Amino acid sequence: MTCSTLERPSPQEAIHRLRETEAMLTKKQEYLESRIEQEIVVAKKNGTKNKRAALQALKRKKRFEQQLIQIDGTLSTIEFQREALENATTNTEVLKNMGYAAKAIKGVHQTIDLDKIDSLMQDITEQQEIAQEISDAISQPFGGQFDEDELLAELAELEQEGLEESTKNMGRLPSVPSTKLPTARPSHRSTSRKRVEDDHDMKKLAAWAS
Repeated sequence: MTCSTLERPSPQEAIHRLRETEAMLTKKQEYLESRIEQEIVVAKKNGTKNKRAALQALKRKKRFEQQLIQIDGTLSTIEFQREALENATTNTEVLKNMGYAAKAIKGVHQTIDLDKIDSLMQDITEQQEIAQEISDAISQPFGGQFDEDELLAELAELEQEGLEESTKNMGRLPSVPSTKLPTARPSHRSTSRKRVEDDHDMKKLAAWAS
């Protein structure tokens, strides 16, 4: 037994050869279909004139049709085999990658100490509680707490006192005099000045008219 017999073909090589076989059989199908059409033409041409030639053409057509049926079955088998091989190759590659990823995850988990994780989470929880206590302490207001009801009562008293004070001040306002105040008369000096200005304007108007 030779070494070549023991060697296993790769999936890629087997798929390639199956595709080549499919292409060859497809060409053979096209050839047989064209020969069948030719034999039909020959049989019609001879008809009753040359029965022997017509019958020979129909026999050849039948043989070509049988070969065509066989090739159809062979192509179906090859196609099924190729698809199965392609799916197997794909599944193998998927499983290979999944196994590779599983090893990577396992390696990562080996570097993690569960006891350290628990201790780390406890430290984080403790620090969060301390931070919350500090925040609560900072947010507390300085000084004592006051009763809001007492403050509102005191505010109402202050408002009442202000209202009473305003009422008293309004009672102290002076009364409006009932007698009519004398109107001011224009002074004699301003009346004389107005008269002089009117005389000057009249003279200018008379000079323009002449």
